[in-house]
Amino acid sequence: MELNTMVKINFKKTYKFAIKSALYVSIFVAIASAILLQAFFRPASRIIFSFALIAFAGTYIFSFLVIQYRVERFIYRRVKKIYDDVALLESSSFINQPITTDMETLTREVKKFATDKKLEIEMLQVREAYRREFLGNVSHELKTPLFTVQGYIETLLDGAMDDKSIRKKYLKRAEKGVERLIYIVEDLDMITKLESGDLNLEFSNFDIVDLVQNVFDLLEMKADKKKITLAFENYHIQPVYVHGDKDKIQQVVENLIVNSIKYGKVGGTTEVTIVNLTNKKVLIRVTDNGEGIEQQNIPRLFERFYRVDKSGARSEGGSGLGLSIVKHIIEAHKEKIYVESEFGIGSEFSFTLEKAKNKKAFQKTSEEDK
Repeated sequence: MELNTMVKINFKKTYKFAIKSALYVSIFVAIASAILLQAFFRPASRIIFSFALIAFAGTYIFSFLVIQYRVERFIYRRVKKIYDDVALLESSSFINQPITTDMETLTREVKKFATDKKLEIEMLQVREAYRREFLGNVSHELKTPLFTVQGYIETLLDGAMDDKSIRKKYLKRAEKGVERLIYIVEDLDMITKLESGDLNLEFSNFDIVDLVQNVFDLLEMKADKKKITLAFENYHIQPVYVHGDKDKIQQVVENLIVNSIKYGKVGGTTEVTIVNLTNKKVLIRVTDNGEGIEQQNIPRLFERFYRVDKSGARSEGGSGLGLSIVKHIIEAHKEKIYVESEFGIGSEFSFTLEKAKNKKAFQKTSEEDK
């Protein structure tokens, strides 16, 4: 079925071209008739004027009808063909609009359509490139632990199972590979929920200083392996109460500090600073004196599986989704996250949080924690 039988398209007539063309022809005919009449018959001026006026009116009416008919017949078919062809690509943009024989209007509409389509195609190309890269990264991240688990299991099946010490060692290593797979899948699931809005945040008032100290305690052994010191910039910092999802904010702080340890220098430091930004906001900064990040890598830091160091980071473990999760959690709180880094000197990740509004509420929460 052809498009014009499927969709009704209104035809908007325009008379501008026919009016102007008929006027030019009529003026020419009237002047030419007056000159010829004067040259051959020499009648009175009144007769010449009347004849020229009649010639002008008759020619104008005849020319207007003929030109308008020809315009509609000649241009309409071609314009309609253009609309039909374009409508095959984008029905919503043109089908609901009346067709016009005004070439200027048509050119403007088609040019706008072409520009929009060009931008759309470029955006699709960017997304396709990102999709290919993302699938490649997922495949690589999942393939490593899968092959590790497969290798240990095959070794056991080939006879190593009879040796109890080897069996126990290989099963523990296979278990670590499975745990890594679960870790990656859980992180992917969290990002998907955050992006789709399916993960509900449970807001409450809590002490961000106490939360950071808890993270320090959790990561103390990990930091000790690289002799990295975890500390507040101000050792006498007072409690600061904020409003947010405590568990998710703890995951943000934990991911940022783990990242600073991962890329930190042996014997370095990771400092957390809590700044009273405004009456309604606080700023939490996580600063290290590690490797730092080259400027060309900073815009892509929060992409899934993007790693500044393609080999070293994997040896440190992790899913490659930590910073991406951080960004999504902070944005889910409708807050901002910032990055500043100088290669070879260190990095600073910072994010904002809303202050707790109800003092009685966080005092009560503090008492319950005690």
